[in-house]
Amino acid sequence: MIPRVHKMGTRTIGLLYYLYGPGTHEEHVDPHLVAAWDGLAPDPGRDPGATYADLQRLLDQPVEALPKRARPAEHVWHLSVRAAPEDPVLTDEQWGKIARRMVAATGIAPAGDDAGCRWAAVRHADDHIHIIATVVREDGRQARLRQDGKRAQAEARLIEAEYGLRRLNAGDGTAAQRPTSAERHKATREKRERTPREELRETVRRAVAGTQDETEFFDRLAAAGLLVRRRVAPSGDLLGYTVALPDDRNKDGEPVFYSGSKLAPDLSLPRLRGRWSRTETTVESTEEQAPVGLRPVDAGPAGARRRAASVVWKAVLVVDQGVDSLVAGQLAGAGEVLDALAKTSAAHTRQQLRDAAFAFERATRSHVRAAAGHDRALRRAARELAHGGPALGRGEDGATTAMVIDMVFFLVTAAAHWHARKGHEQQAAAAREAAVHLRAAAYGQTAAYPLGVLHEQGRRLAPLLQQRQAAVIRAALPTELAEQVLGEAAWPALAATLVAARAAGHDPAHLLAEAVGRRELDTADSIAEVLVWRLRRMADLPTDTSTQPPVTVPATATRQPTARPSTNRSDQRRNTR
Repeated sequence: MIPRVHKMGTRTIGLLYYLYGPGTHEEHVDPHLVAAWDGLAPDPGRDPGATYADLQRLLDQPVEALPKRARPAEHVWHLSVRAAPEDPVLTDEQWGKIARRMVAATGIAPAGDDAGCRWAAVRHADDHIHIIATVVREDGRQARLRQDGKRAQAEARLIEAEYGLRRLNAGDGTAAQRPTSAERHKATREKRERTPREELRETVRRAVAGTQDETEFFDRLAAAGLLVRRRVAPSGDLLGYTVALPDDRNKDGEPVFYSGSKLAPDLSLPRLRGRWSRTETTVESTEEQAPVGLRPVDAGPAGARRRAASVVWKAVLVVDQGVDSLVAGQLAGAGEVLDALAKTSAAHTRQQLRDAAFAFERATRSHVRAAAGHDRALRRAARELAHGGPALGRGEDGATTAMVIDMVFFLVTAAAHWHARKGHEQQAAAAREAAVHLRAAAYGQTAAYPLGVLHEQGRRLAPLLQQRQAAVIRAALPTELAEQVLGEAAWPALAATLVAARAAGHDPAHLLAEAVGRRELDTADSIAEVLVWRLRRMADLPTDTSTQPPVTVPATATRQPTARPSTNRSDQRRNTR
């Protein structure tokens, strides 16, 4: 149930005409009162003898009783209360009770207060009501409506529980502004998937990802095809900006512009400047940025994704440690990485990654203040992804994309657990939704090609070599789990990975022991697939699986790799404990 306090108004009769009228698209059906401050209040909807003016005069009487100089300039209060589409249709009596609870909770007519404001609740659709009130009380004082929206939300959560309605997540005031009803209706008329406000927010966020300064940011906005206006002070200093979609026009045919702050709190120019000030002004060369163990020849989309996977893994560890200010910084940087991935993704993953970035945007903001500079590595990774360009989605690009999506999946899952522990309900739900899209992108689409190549390599291994890898699995895993792995379709790909790990100088048994020792595997969708990606990250194996078939060499085990997280659901549950 969504209550929404609308902007205060000056004309009671004007709002009544709208509530009892046909609506902008003839959507108002059988408008009528379901409750009012007085059981004898006239109902112009169902009483032929009652008029809008009759109801208006009664509502305005306490206002008109004041001297003109004492009357508030804006005295019309308006609250809409909407049920979820899947909720049962409530009766007029139920909506009337909900209306009384709302006016009591918000301070319009507190329970037991006979001198409260006058109000009326109008229903003109199955799923919602509108409450109109005048804010001057019967005793001449003005109602105290401080935080009326927040109090309405709190009451709605109680009503949902009592009436068995869909339970919405409580917000904390850090969400981006929702599209208005007019914006939603306009998007429906124009057959848009999202409202212009939402399209602009998504486009601007992708333009921000990895930028270093204002010049680069505005160049990206222009390249994205947006109309951009800059607000400049008389001194010549840039104060802000507004953006518009070229095809979004008002009734006069003019573009509808939105400021950055109206799209999202962190997209205002001052907030963006804060990000840029925390980023180093020079970007190190590829060799200087590459983590230990990555080849300096890793350039282009694949190299950027390999380095991003390493950086994101470090961010997972920071989030797991749970230092709030550091976590907040990592989540802001994670949002940029996701935006950059969505911007440069191959066609077969683009929609899932866009949806993941769109959902995770809500999880990047809370009242926890981010420690300055701790998102620098992630922002640099986002910059590399953006400058590395689009990935083709096959071979090296496909495998490295699967790896980085896999790591971002863990970061997003860790973010969901952290938000849940902090009581950030909306952010936790947003992170969980993003994780669903990432999982689909990584395992339903991106990983299919490289896993297919590995499967063929494993299938062509000599029988004796396959038996050796099976023995390694049986030694590293419990008997029942080992037999499950050996029976899975992805087992040949895992066998090929074990052989490649030995060829790279690792001890496969030691590597597997570390891989299975950190977290359980028994609830993974495919244990073999989980182990393939886990081992290839740990052993820093080449991800161009199509051009580097496995070979057999004696094990030298020159490194002691660090275990990475798994991709199974049980891992996610353990993080919550």
